[in-house]
Amino acid sequence: MGLKTVPFREIEERAENMYEAVAAMFGQARDELQERILSRTILEHQNDDPDVFDEVEEPSPETYEEKEKVTTVAIDKFIEGEVTWRKTKPG
Repeated sequence: MGLKTVPFREIEERAENMYEAVAAMFGQARDELQERILSRTILEHQNDDPDVFDEVEEPSPETYEEKEKVTTVAIDKFIEGEVTWRKTKPG
């Protein structure tokens, strides 16, 4: 996963101002992170019933799965038009 530039022009096309765009992308990144945590928790506790004295298994380098960062996923989804948000009225 290399670095890539963030196309500000494409972001500006999707939102009225940059603050609004950043707030929408932040919300999407938070949702992505919560989904990852939830799916990992479900997967871990699906088959075992840990006891009080059971050891917690540490992830090993062999089982490590590299994923894109949630911020990258959120920016990509925003640019592709997959992020919806509600605009608030000032006042």
